Amino acid sequence: MKLHDLRPNEGATRNRKRIGRGTGSGRGKTAGRGTKGQNARSGSGGRRGFEGGQFSFLRRLPRMRGFNNRFKVTYTPVNLDKMGERFEADAQVTPATLFDTGLLGGSKEPVVVLARGEIDKPLHLQVHRISKSAREKVEAAGGTVDILPFEVNRNLPRS
Repeated sequence: MKLHDLRPNEGATRNRKRIGRGTGSGRGKTAGRGTKGQNARSGSGGRRGFEGGQFSFLRRLPRMRGFNNRFKVTYTPVNLDKMGERFEADAQVTPATLFDTGLLGGSKEPVVVLARGEIDKPLHLQVHRISKSAREKVEAAGGTVDILPFEVNRNLPRS
């Protein structure tokens, strides 16, 4: 077998439709374009989104306003009642330990502690943010709170 012997399988290819080649072809005269009108002419069929002068659909839609702040920090909330269930007394609570217990999706996520529920054992929290009432509850139970610094990655690619 040589290169010139290669052929596609039977039925795998079809001849292109030759339009505008006389009435006997079945696609003669107007060549499948109908009669008259913008789309029957040669050249473009009009620009994208043009609806014949009717107020176009895209112009009827409300525009999106505002912008997306690349430097916005989204904190993952964790409530005190969940911490009370999963940690022993005097435990160190960091983003890594929250991730290990399944309260966080990633160990590098910034964490905010919220005050839902009660806490009756002392916990030593190291988090990025904590609400005022949550801090009061933790300190009333004998725990401590350290605020971790959170760096915004300012070396993001321009979009």
